[in-house]
Amino acid sequence: MSTLSDFAKNLLGRSLCGRAPALPTAVYCAMGTGGTDATGITGEPVGNGYARQRVTFTGTGVQSNAEAVRFTFTGAVGTLTHIGLFDAAAGGNPLTWGALSAATSVTGAGTVTVNPGSLTITAG
Repeated sequence: MSTLSDFAKNLLGRSLCGRAPALPTAVYCAMGTGGTDATGITGEPVGNGYARQRVTFTGTGVQSNAEAVRFTFTGAVGTLTHIGLFDAAAGGNPLTWGALSAATSVTGAGTVTVNPGSLTITAG
């Protein structure tokens, strides 16, 4: 994911200028049907077991998810095309977003897994 949200751009700008922004203490992965710089992702599912998932990153330059991220669904939510990061499990501020390498159709109960190392963040 290389598209920063407007919130993340402002956070980075303040940080580079020594203005000590409040950095996220945890990062949560979300799925949806689209994305914009202002909102991060759009079309985030509601209900049917969907919930944002906490994700931990590792790396020295490129950051990648250290463990699998699993979204468990109890029912259909449609076709998900985007993934994003937020600083809260619900609500909060969008950090970055991007399109999935392939759309995922959730037609009933099941799990969507983001494999370790496949969610990467690169600055620059």
